[in-house]
Amino acid sequence: MSDYRYLRSLPDADMLPALRLEYVDRRPALGLGELDPPARILLLYGSLRERSYSRLVVEEAARLLRFFGCETRIFDPSELPLPDQIQNDDHPAVHELREHSLWSEAQVWCSPERHGQISGIMKNQIDHLPLAMKGMRPTQGRTLAVMQVCAGSQSFNSVNTLRVLGRWMRMFTIPNQSSVARAYEEFDEAGRMKPSSYYDRIVDVMEELVRFTILLRPHAAQLVDRYSERKERNEPVDTHVEKAGLAS
Repeated sequence: MSDYRYLRSLPDADMLPALRLEYVDRRPALGLGELDPPARILLLYGSLRERSYSRLVVEEAARLLRFFGCETRIFDPSELPLPDQIQNDDHPAVHELREHSLWSEAQVWCSPERHGQISGIMKNQIDHLPLAMKGMRPTQGRTLAVMQVCAGSQSFNSVNTLRVLGRWMRMFTIPNQSSVARAYEEFDEAGRMKPSSYYDRIVDVMEELVRFTILLRPHAAQLVDRYSERKERNEPVDTHVEKAGLAS
């Protein structure tokens, strides 16, 4: 981790003052699959403000994921260039973002809503993640949780757009989601989220992300295996017709 330049450190990583421990399941995916190694989760946020509420929400999510036994990385987009601004996107921040995405089994995307949509900072990060790269797929088959923060009343425009993008990136977007209204009222001076129904929803979303990640872990590659791509790669299926259950 220390070799990475564009990862944010997580302050108070093990402090969860808004979490009621008597109601929380520390192993939400128990019984759904192998819990070892820990699930690897990349978190992206969509604002460069010093007090970025999408970043603060992502930090709360990362603390919860650590509490559930996951390994987390939070990418810092502050030096990420625009797509095609640099020839062949040859920039260390781009290379590192793609490396973290390849490392991940699951991702969390949180964007502020601006003019009824996700922020340019959020879209810039997603635009730097290709569907295919040197025979590898930085997003395909990964589980995804989507969240947003609002300056005013609660809206779902950003999470709806993030769902569209997640589907386009061939990810498994979980059913639950989070939208924090009037986000500036939901955090204390230290940047920690106050106890609220909004915080409880984030706990719900992270629990569900862990469950789906562990559940799909042994099957992710098979679920995104496609005839058209095998044909394009000239990779015939080795299974006999009889084994495929197609013979009479």
